[in-house]
Amino acid sequence: MRTVTTLLLKNKLVMLLNVSLFLLISSQILASPIFKQQVQQEVKYMQYSGSVHDNQNNELLVFATISVVNSNISTVTNSDGNFSLKVPEYLIDGKIVVSMLGYKKKIIPIKQLKKEKNKIHLNISITKLSEVVFHLPKDASSLVRTMFRKRKVNNMSEHVLMTAFYREIIKKKRKNVSLAEAVVKVYKQPYSSLLNDKIKLYKTRKSTDYSKLDTVALKLQGGPFNALYVDLMKYPEYVFTEDTYDLYDFSFSSSTTVNERGVYVVKFKQKPHIKGPLYYGKLFIDSKTGALIAALYNINVTDKEKAAELFIKKKPKDIFVYPTAVSYRIDYREYEGKWQYGYSNVQLNFKIKRKGKMFNSTYSVRSEMAVTDWKINTNKEKPTYKERMRHSIIIGDEASGFSDPDFWGAYNVIEPDKSIESAIKKIRRKLIK
Repeated sequence: MRTVTTLLLKNKLVMLLNVSLFLLISSQILASPIFKQQVQQEVKYMQYSGSVHDNQNNELLVFATISVVNSNISTVTNSDGNFSLKVPEYLIDGKIVVSMLGYKKKIIPIKQLKKEKNKIHLNISITKLSEVVFHLPKDASSLVRTMFRKRKVNNMSEHVLMTAFYREIIKKKRKNVSLAEAVVKVYKQPYSSLLNDKIKLYKTRKSTDYSKLDTVALKLQGGPFNALYVDLMKYPEYVFTEDTYDLYDFSFSSSTTVNERGVYVVKFKQKPHIKGPLYYGKLFIDSKTGALIAALYNINVTDKEKAAELFIKKKPKDIFVYPTAVSYRIDYREYEGKWQYGYSNVQLNFKIKRKGKMFNSTYSVRSEMAVTDWKINTNKEKPTYKERMRHSIIIGDEASGFSDPDFWGAYNVIEPDKSIESAIKKIRRKLIK
């Protein structure tokens, strides 16, 4: 046995680090069989994979959305620009639509797709905002305030039951040391409601290789809630409130488009005289309705000590931990004029230094979730108290290993990037042995 330091990361938009001690019994990958699928999927499906590119320079496009027309089935490209989409057989006579902020959407008949190596190219979309009928407020700050006030009009006003895919990755330098994935049911409350969304864990799998962690092991607390709370329109209080608007400077940046619709881009950052770690980033606002369709933002971690206070809840005296970068992304999808949560991710990079040691250890944590199917929750179903996922959940502790490739059945997932895919293959080879 050897003593290791466990860094337990807790995130409710701002992550907190719990640090305690535990005994590492084994450094081998945990690979005991995961719980079996309870119900065999009756619906047959076809699986298609490929990549999405910029038509001008052939660059891979990250986080592009691929949706099946006249259905709620969708997925997103991964950090390598690749995608995998499972389509029920009864929809293969239909079409898919591929879209991304700043590009013209492309509609493709499903029967034109190959099973693998599809290359889809999107053209940059340029729309003059003078051609769009929209009354621009007097300044960017007013536009942002109006955006939040209109969320009852622009965002989903009904109860929605979502099927979502969640993944979290912990790396030491460039090596994957922990990977957890899950299919969850998200009981989304109306955007006008003050009630929080609820999550039910449906399927999960994971791998952790403690041998790569040396004497520091990390676990992320909160699981899918980490990604869910990035939903600015549902949880604006984590970034903007009536008391915090005046702490920021708002300004207009170059406009863009989404699905041939004009989009205003508003930059925000804390005012120069405001000290301490606040947020900065960009809000992408529909020029026609004033709805938020996407946001990219970060926490200012310039002041290491104050930034560390946001994240570190408890730690040994001989360990120093501070974040070097914290970023968030949220993408919304439109349905009959209403916008709702579609995809989000959180990226945290930080350094750990032991007292008396010359070298630092660098770690990164990525948490992401994509809605792959949804329906109106007509009966306002909700999980029982026992079924509800706890905010203190550690997904890595809820599963014990990777199962066979068909484990996920007909559920859509985010295609693993190359580094994760390589790690999964190594895990499976060890299981076979």
